[in-house]
Formats: sequence, structure tokens, C-alpha cells
Amino acid sequence: MSEPSVTLTDAATSKSVALPVVSGTLGDPALDIGKLNKETGYFTYDPGFVSTASTRSAITYIDGDQGILLYRGYPIEQLAKQSSFLEVAYLLINGELPNGEQFRSFEHEVAHHTMMHESLKNFLNGFHYDAHPMAMLCGSVASLSAFYHDTLDMNDPEQRRLAAIRLIAKIPTIAAAAYRYGIGWPFRYPRNNLEYVTRFLHMMFEVPSEPLELNPVVAKALDLLFILHADHEQNASTSTVRLVGSTGANPYACVSAGIAALWGPAHGGANEAVLKMLEEIGDAKNVASAVAKAKDKNSGFRLMGFGHRVYKNFDPRATIIREMTHKVLADLNVSDPLLDVAVALEEVALKDPYFIERKLYPNVDFYSGIIYKALKIPTEMFTVMFAIARTAGWVAHWLEQHVTPDAKIGRPRQIYTGAAQRDYVPVSKR
Repeated sequence: MSEPSVTLTDAATSKSVALPVVSGTLGDPALDIGKLNKETGYFTYDPGFVSTASTRSAITYIDGDQGILLYRGYPIEQLAKQSSFLEVAYLLINGELPNGEQFRSFEHEVAHHTMMHESLKNFLNGFHYDAHPMAMLCGSVASLSAFYHDTLDMNDPEQRRLAAIRLIAKIPTIAAAAYRYGIGWPFRYPRNNLEYVTRFLHMMFEVPSEPLELNPVVAKALDLLFILHADHEQNASTSTVRLVGSTGANPYACVSAGIAALWGPAHGGANEAVLKMLEEIGDAKNVASAVAKAKDKNSGFRLMGFGHRVYKNFDPRATIIREMTHKVLADLNVSDPLLDVAVALEEVALKDPYFIERKLYPNVDFYSGIIYKALKIPTEMFTVMFAIARTAGWVAHWLEQHVTPDAKIGRPRQIYTGAAQRDYVPVSKR
């Protein structure tokens, strides 16, 4: 039985080419255009790669129309309710949920690699005191390859696996150190008798003079956010990790590149933009006028944290985190004018026909920004929190890439719009 294909014909030359149809387990099929240029002389033009599948992947599936997000086939709703971030990290990397013994071994191994080299303190000390923590995280992660140059044989599966473990283990330590450096606090070593998220919170907020007492809802909320942000298919930062990885670059360089991509305000910086918007609105009594401005295309004011490029009806992650957001606000009894603005804005967005008709629902960035604010995590650390979570997805994709049979170095083409060929003119004649 022959493979299905689609035949394209150039009307000008009557030249035809059969493009094989490639199908996955779920989702729309794709046309294999690998031989298109060779056989027809044409490339495809797809700005932003919105209609182009760059790889085969078994990690994450999204159906934006139906609001479906699956990690390795498991609905995000089930994982958010029953799993933990570290178990989800294991799932993304290995393809299956661990049994008890496998998870204990994985948890122990991650804990064993949480320490960062003491020389990294000197590296962080080289930054200006008010440097953005994403700059410190990006540079520090890239520098890790200098400490593990003896285990960078990318043809060795065990060395690849070890690098993935190290990244998941060390990025929270580096992130907490970057935060503390910025506020002038001494670095805290990881307490490996604590679980992953609680250990990170202790490194962030504990001071030598007194033990840190955490409300259980804080760790639970952060663990949930990490689960929801762990992976999201071929987004900009994950595609960046894969593109850099396709060159054979070491994993620390690849993840550092992913961090740099995540830093963009259109990607990981979206929840930071939400807080800036709330600050601009200023008071709950200003919400009605802000909404009116947002409806006016000529006002230049835009509401951040509403709608989603992929999810056309609702963001399943936002549905999950909304409940936790209100629980955090209630349990911590937080009093903050900006959070009052957020609650008022959410109420309008869920009832106003303008928002409903355009499907401008509050998305995961809207709620995550509110939770981070309630947990007293500074705004400049929001994208760092995202990076900690997304590291699990990045390393899973990086590992998968190395066992994909038809993987090639990434090399997008272009439509050239510059000057045609011309001759050099000496400066005296210009």
C-alpha cells in the first residue's frame, strides 16, 4: 500500500511534485516538503513558522481549538491534581511515570547535584548589583560547561542524561543565588532533605538569623505553576534549544540560549508585563476606565494576560491555576492594591461580552503573575521562575533530539529582498 501524498502543480510550468503526508498520533497531518526545492525550484514562505512542523516529537501535544494540553499523553488537569513537578520532570524526560523506587532514585540524584561550584559565586559577583536576574541566570548556566567539560560527549547517552539531571538540579540554586545577590543577601546552600520546590523557596527567602516558616499553600502553588510551565511543545524557547542543539552544542549552551529566548516580553516576560499593567491601572476603581481604553483601538492601551496565540477557546492551564490563585489570596490573607486590581479585572473579563465574544479570557500569565506577587516574589524574578520550570521541557526535547533518526542541523531559508548584484564603486566616485 502506497503512502498518502498531495500533488502540487505549478500552473506556469505544469510541473508537479508529490508531497508525502506525514501523520502523528494526534493532530493535523503535515506535508513533507523536504524535496520541494530540489524538484520544483520553490521554497515555502512561512513567517514565524506557524504552519511548519520542524520535528517529530513524542513529548507534548496541544490542541488549541479544544483547549487540550497533554504531557506524554497525560492530560495536564490530571497531572496538576495528582502529580508533582519533579515527577512531571521525570515523565517528560523518560516518557513514562516512575514507580516508587524509580522516583526515589531520581529525586535522590537531583538532590545530589543541587550544589553549584563555589567559583560561580565569583562569576555572579562580577555582575552589577542591579543586573537583571535573567542576565545572571543566562550567563551562569552557559558557564556550567566550563565546570563539566569532561562529560560533554554528546554521543554518550549516560553523559547526556547526567547533564539533564544537573540542569534540573542546579538552575533553582543559581536562580536563588542571583536573587539574593541582587538584594545583598548571602547565598544559601541547598537543603537536600527538603523536596524540590520547598528547597528552592528556602534558598530564596531563608536568612541565617532565623528559620523560614512556610505556609503549605506557598509550596503547593509554586509546584503547580512549575507543572503548568514545564513544557509547551515547540514554543520559541524550546525551538531555540533544539536549533542550537542541532549544531551539536553542549546542553548548557543550549539551555542558556533557551533562557535568552524566554526573556523576551512576548514569551516568558508576559507575566511580568501583567504586573506592569496592573501598576499602570493602579487602583480597582480605575478598572472600568482601563477596560474602556482597551476597547478603543486608538488609545494605545493594551490589557496584558488575556487570550492566547495557541489556545482559541480557553487556556487549560489558566482554568487550573485560577482556583489556586484565589486559594492563595484567601489563605495568605494578602492585602495588596494591585491584587485588588487583578481580581476586579478578572471579574470584568469573565462577564463582559466584549471579552467573551473575542475569547479574551485571562490566561496562565495573568494568574501566574498574581500568584508570584502574592508570594512576594519580585517582578524581575517572574521570568526566572518560568525558566526553572521550563528547564524540564528543554532538557526533555534536547535529549529526544539526540535520538531522532532524521535530525539535521537547523537551517531555515529566506526570501531575499536586498539589492541585486552590483559593482563596487571607489569612494572617490560615490
